[in-house]
Amino acid sequence: MATGAATPAPTPDEPGTPEREAPPTEGLLGHPLPPAERTQEIPLAPLPVETPGLLGHPAPEPTAPEGVGGSSEDTVALEVWRAVGYHPPADVDVDIPTLRPGAPGAAPWPDRMRTLLRTPMSERPAFERTPREAKGEATARNVPRILDLSLRIGELLLASGESAEDVEAAMLGVTHAYGLDRCEPQVTFTLISISYQPSLVEAPVTAARVVRRRTSDYTRLAAVHRLVADITAERLTVNDAYRRLAVIRRNRHPYPAWLISLTTGLLAGAATFLVGGRIDAKAWLVFANAFVAAIVGDRLASLVARRGLPEFYQFVVAAMPAAAFGIILSLNDLGLRGSIVITGGLFALLPGRALVAAVQDGLTGFYITAAARLLEVVYLVAGIVIGVMLILYAGVSYDANLKPAETMSGANNPPVQLVAAMLLTLAFAMLLQTDRRTLALVTFNSGIGWTTYGVLVYNAHVSAIVATGMAAGLVGLFGQLMARYRNASALPLVTAALGPLMPGSALYLGMLSFAQSHSSAGLVSVSRAAALAMALAIGVNLGGEVARLFLKVPGPGAEHRLVPYFSVPRRAAKRTRGF
Repeated sequence: MATGAATPAPTPDEPGTPEREAPPTEGLLGHPLPPAERTQEIPLAPLPVETPGLLGHPAPEPTAPEGVGGSSEDTVALEVWRAVGYHPPADVDVDIPTLRPGAPGAAPWPDRMRTLLRTPMSERPAFERTPREAKGEATARNVPRILDLSLRIGELLLASGESAEDVEAAMLGVTHAYGLDRCEPQVTFTLISISYQPSLVEAPVTAARVVRRRTSDYTRLAAVHRLVADITAERLTVNDAYRRLAVIRRNRHPYPAWLISLTTGLLAGAATFLVGGRIDAKAWLVFANAFVAAIVGDRLASLVARRGLPEFYQFVVAAMPAAAFGIILSLNDLGLRGSIVITGGLFALLPGRALVAAVQDGLTGFYITAAARLLEVVYLVAGIVIGVMLILYAGVSYDANLKPAETMSGANNPPVQLVAAMLLTLAFAMLLQTDRRTLALVTFNSGIGWTTYGVLVYNAHVSAIVATGMAAGLVGLFGQLMARYRNASALPLVTAALGPLMPGSALYLGMLSFAQSHSSAGLVSVSRAAALAMALAIGVNLGGEVARLFLKVPGPGAEHRLVPYFSVPRRAAKRTRGF
């Protein structure tokens, strides 16, 4: 019961007073109703009170840590970052200034982006940008276009044979230049994708693209490399970058199809002098046979490709003419060295570009892509082996006079081999559609590699496997340095220069031994060819890594002066045991 006195209600007996209902009592039902002549508006619900934090405006303190890529858009407190797995490293004050230098133009974009790429995204700082950032490239409307641009650039690089890490670095550089800091690219053998996380409270934006065709056009690769350099230096808008990319895709190959066919024959012919090491009438006859056989094989492979057959069958067909010409020369006792024709044809078909890229991906931690590329190499080599073996079995059954020792007689004339190696490299570079201005450099780099190999094998009597690795290391070293001097990709300067070091002779000896029912000798030769190929790929990758030790990058501190690469601390994964 209420203790206060209730308001006396007028009696209905009083004249002129309207009859009223009894008001509710106090207590559980609330206070008495106000008089009828008074009105009161009661809202349905109180207005919400905006609070700082996840659902409201960003709180000034605490803010997201700068080293995590936080910006004014972040609305997540430090405790929330820690709850989702972020733990600032103990030496964060040292690492972030080390990673932060790299404003546009301070260092080549592969170095700057590779440093970001090897850092976990939760600890990835944002590089300094120019004042152009205030123009708002990374608006919500532009985010899908920026991601699509990075995917298209990554597709061209991957299709041209670029390593997976360099493709990811290029994609990360494009997105970073346009203001998307929390991006995670991912590259496999046929699929590339990229995901952008605006913040922890917003849904990520993910896009993907499938690489359907692979091309060997290093001129286009160099143009894409320059495009990425201009984008990361913040010289292009998104629209300008799209226009440049469209022009690059429309550009034709620098060399016509008929010249490429002649170059294929020139490569096989130069390989005969490289393996044979002689200049006489028989040598020129062998050169002519290898030249014609390679052109015929190239035309047959193009015919098969136009019918839509896979690349495996193209290699089977392309390997047959060289083996057939070699068998024909060996069906007499004139000593026309048919084995050298077959070996020269193998040099024109071995997938050295795919092998180098596969080993490089494996050494940099992209094991899925490396396994896929190695499997591609296995299939292509299997196609070559099948095409040659079919002809060799027929030739052995007809008592063809094949002499494996002919392929090892080149040590008698090293100058001839050097000229042949450089000519082979020039032809290989043209087959890869290398820019004309790069042909002289790649040919010179090949001369360095083959001279090193010849001195180590023929003068120092070093194992051919070790000599191949060391020569490939020098090719990778000088190729990387020349590429940095020209601010271009290293692939055009390295891949073709490795042509003379390919294990064509060892592979041919293995196939001939199998055809002659010498399984043990065949296994030894094939294993030797595989060891030479691995030494070749590992050596060129190691040479590229050593080249970075001679480069100068922005050092820690406010002045960002250039210091040697090895003097700047770099964070990387550490695993010293196999578990």
